[in-house]
Order: sequence, then C-alpha cells, then structure tokens
Amino acid sequence: MRLRELDLLRFLAASAVVFFHFTGFKGSGPWPEPALQMFPGMGVVTRYGYLGVDLFFVISGFVILMSAWGRGPGEFGISRVVRLMPAYWAGVLLGLGIYLVFGLGNGVPGLVLPNLTMLQAGLGLKNVDAVFWTLWVELHFYVLIGVLASIGITYRSCLVFMAVWTLGGVFADEADNKLLQVMLMPTWSPYFVAGMALYLMHRFGPTLLLWGYVGVSWLLAVHWSVWRTGHVFTTADEKVVAVAVTGIFAVMVLVATGRLRWLRWKGLTVLGALTYPLYLTHSQVALPLLKYVYPALERYAALGLAVAVSLAVAYAVHRLVERPGQRWMRERLREPARCSYAADHGILGGWGCSTGVVDGVRRNRTG
Repeated sequence: MRLRELDLLRFLAASAVVFFHFTGFKGSGPWPEPALQMFPGMGVVTRYGYLGVDLFFVISGFVILMSAWGRGPGEFGISRVVRLMPAYWAGVLLGLGIYLVFGLGNGVPGLVLPNLTMLQAGLGLKNVDAVFWTLWVELHFYVLIGVLASIGITYRSCLVFMAVWTLGGVFADEADNKLLQVMLMPTWSPYFVAGMALYLMHRFGPTLLLWGYVGVSWLLAVHWSVWRTGHVFTTADEKVVAVAVTGIFAVMVLVATGRLRWLRWKGLTVLGALTYPLYLTHSQVALPLLKYVYPALERYAALGLAVAVSLAVAYAVHRLVERPGQRWMRERLREPARCSYAADHGILGGWGCSTGVVDGVRRNRTG
C-alpha cells in the first residue's frame, strides 16, 4: 500500500530546499545578491530549509528498505537505476543547455559526461548542479543495501546490519579512517539507520530494541547537524537545528506508527512524483529566469514566478522524461533475467528475447 503521507513529506522536504536556495541561502545563487540578504524576513525561517535533506535521508532509509524487501541485489539495483537515472539525466542535460545558451551554471561540456554517470563526486569532479551531492550520498546507501540484499533481507539481518553500520561509523571517526568514513558516511548514516528502524517498526510493530535504534540515531543526528551548523551553515542557530531534527524524527515516528494514515488525498501522489525532478532542476531553472526578469519584476513577484516555473518544469520532466524513460529502461534492464529464464526453460524468443539471445544465454550457462 502506498504511503501518501510520505509523498507529502517528500514534497515538503523538496519545497524547504527550494525556498532555502531562493530565499535563505547566504552564498551566491540565482539572484544578483545573496538570497538571505534579499529576503531577510523569510530568511529567518527558510535559512533552515537545508534540513529538508535530513528529512529526505530518513525517508530514504524507510522507503529503500521497503522497496528492497524480498528482492535480490540485482533486482534491487535495477529498481534504483530505473528510478533515478531518467530524471537525473534530464537534470544534467538541462545544465548543459543552460550553459550553452546563457553561459550560466556549471554545465560545462567537459563535466557533463562524467556527471551522466553519477560518479563525478568520487572522481573529484564538480557537480553540474550543486544539489547532486545528495545523490552520491544516496548511492553509498544503495551499495550497502545491495550488500544486505545479497545476504538476505530479514528482520534479524537488518538488526545486525544497522548495529554494525552505526558502530562502524563511530569507530571510523574515532580511528580517523578515511576509507571507512567514505564507505560508512557517519555524518549521514544515523538518518538512514533511523529510517530503516522505523520501517521495521511500521512492518512488524514497535519494540524496545527498535526504539533504541531510533533513539541512538536521533542523538547522533542531532550531534552531526549541530556540528554542520558550526562548520557549514553558520547562519543557523544550533538550538533551532536540534529542535528541527527532533521534529523530523518525531514526524517519521508518526508515519511508522500509523498516526498519519488519515492523509489519503490522491493529489499527494502527484506531489510525491514532482519531488525528485523539482529537487534536481529548480536551481538551474532559476539562473536564466531571474537574470532576465529581475529587477524588472518586483522581488516577490520574481520569486513567485521562479517557484511556478520550477514546478512546471518538474511536472514536464516527470511526464515527458521520467515516466516514459522508466518504462523503457525497466524493460531493457530486465531482459537479461527474462532471457536467462527463457533459456533455462527452453522458451525460444520468450518475453521479447530473440532466438539468438536465448541461444547465447544457454551457451554461456552450459559452458
């Protein structure tokens, strides 16, 4: 059953990031001046919008474990590629187009090809869009879940996995081991572990042990979010950040324990579908738009236009790229498994496999 409350939370998280970039960001952005200076009144709240990413990661821990349950590593990997890549490629190519037409952004042709792999951060290269950094963090999580799926995802294996990940991250920091820090992401792992524990709570019911995982993850998340306040997001207040992170955990507890099941409006599914393309494209859409409409338009009118166009572009990417792209990729990526099944069962040409493909698979299997 689809949890529409998660669709709503995902959209709210993306909206928080959008308004952070448009009105609460202290650095250079789509405006000629820092957004926080242009919207000081709104910025009192929206400067904390970066915490939408923290909510994303807790939701990801919940949803990814839910989607991986009962799947092997291959099927899980295919599902993630199909889910992420079409809209992501659209975001990268949008950056290229904006750079070529307007000379804005980071869509330099030399960066586009490595960015299309989603591996650019590991290669030490710049992201076409700064928001892509979260996808590299997510990719680490997917690899770890793939390892868990290869072992077998059960209640018991999840408990062991979450304990090893949590303690391993703390030990990696204590030892100042760069390799383990990269692999285990101790600054972000508490969010994913909490999401996983909350999914287990949702699926099997709350237990003292699961509450313990959530509690430890909350303490670590507060620690790291406060640390980021002092080192990265220096305009934020540590106490407000701690309260906000606590609120993120609290609302996800409500989801896990079924307290938000009353949120069943079908339109929430549409909002959830817009979340990913909105997150990927809003910063790049705003660059040329605000350059040409501001200050001809008053700042709040320009802001409203930027938000509206960002939503429109996100909807277009979802309908015209993401949905058809996912259908196309799903069929192509699943074909090898179907061909293997066809070869094993002597079904020539089954499920779209040509006779030659089936024969090739059979030859490989028989030596």
